[in-house]
Amino acid sequence: MAPNWHHGNAADEGSENRGWILGHFMDPATGVRSTKDVEVKWGTHPAGDKRPEWTSDDQRTTLLLLVEGRFKLDLTEGSIVLERQGDYVTWGPGIDHSWEALTDAVVITVRWPSLP
Repeated sequence: MAPNWHHGNAADEGSENRGWILGHFMDPATGVRSTKDVEVKWGTHPAGDKRPEWTSDDQRTTLLLLVEGRFKLDLTEGSIVLERQGDYVTWGPGIDHSWEALTDAVVITVRWPSLP
């Protein structure tokens, strides 16, 4: 049986999965980190890092929380620059997005539910 608890370092463990530390895509052997309920990502982005393509028809709700740096989020509804530690944006199903790190930045992304 997989363990029902876990501790670790998001930056270290996320480096193995493009920053993701929880979600349906985690190996079931990771125990509670493998879940269909939520996805969590520790995103470390150097200045200029960007996602030039847009998501397409995402059916999840997302929260993006700035830990440090400056981070631009483009949504089909408009653009937002997160500048102050703790700034966040949340959006629901059907809103597409792309992003760019304006400076070295760290963000936490939470999406739910965790869908393939």
